[in-house]
Amino acid sequence: MSGRELMAFRIGAQEFCVDIMAVREIRGFTPATPLPQSPSYVRGVINLRGAVLPIIDLAARLGFGTSETSARHVIMVVQVGQQAIGLLVDAVSDILTVSGDAVQPTPDVASEMAKSFVRGVLAIDGRMISLITLDNVLPALESEAA
Repeated sequence: MSGRELMAFRIGAQEFCVDIMAVREIRGFTPATPLPQSPSYVRGVINLRGAVLPIIDLAARLGFGTSETSARHVIMVVQVGQQAIGLLVDAVSDILTVSGDAVQPTPDVASEMAKSFVRGVLAIDGRMISLITLDNVLPALESEAA
């Protein structure tokens, strides 16, 4: 069986990864235009080649507090269902190829909120990398669309 390819990235001192098939592009940080009445983790929107792209501060969405942005931050453009969204992260580190059994289940000590994002944990070369699922990154938009 061939391995899955995952895009690894950092938020603060923590490493996360997502399925590389969801990642459309990686771009430099662009300040977003704020949207009124949006959740604290929604930075706003940017113009991506004529399309409006919502920017999610992934640190804030995962409960780590709002990111202090700098020019070093990057936006990972990902596809979640029919919606393209930009995820604000500190840095993209590398592409990992893992076998299915490399992903350990999320520990029972994790909160329900954490479990709604973290599909599993990878222990690779002394690194602990959380595999996150993008399905719940935009719960407000999903429930409005439903």
